[in-house]
Amino acid sequence: MQKDIHPKYYPKAKVTCACGNVFYVGSTVSEMNVEICSKCHPFYTGKEQLIDTAGRIEKFKAKREKATSAKKATKKQKSKIKIK
Repeated sequence: MQKDIHPKYYPKAKVTCACGNVFYVGSTVSEMNVEICSKCHPFYTGKEQLIDTAGRIEKFKAKREKATSAKKATKKQKSKIKIK
């Protein structure tokens, strides 16, 4: 390593979360403030809310079916006009 080009390393940098949790990590910054940590993150606390995508898929399939049936109806009308 070259001298005088690397930032100072803090082996016990203090990290403070918005929830009040404090922990220490190694960093080039002596103190950090974060909005979310493992103590308050929904994934780690088990309070995660899953989005029900089944309704979205059914809605998409209904729109798709309606569009294809509309295309078939217009083709039938065009074919009737051509026959006459």
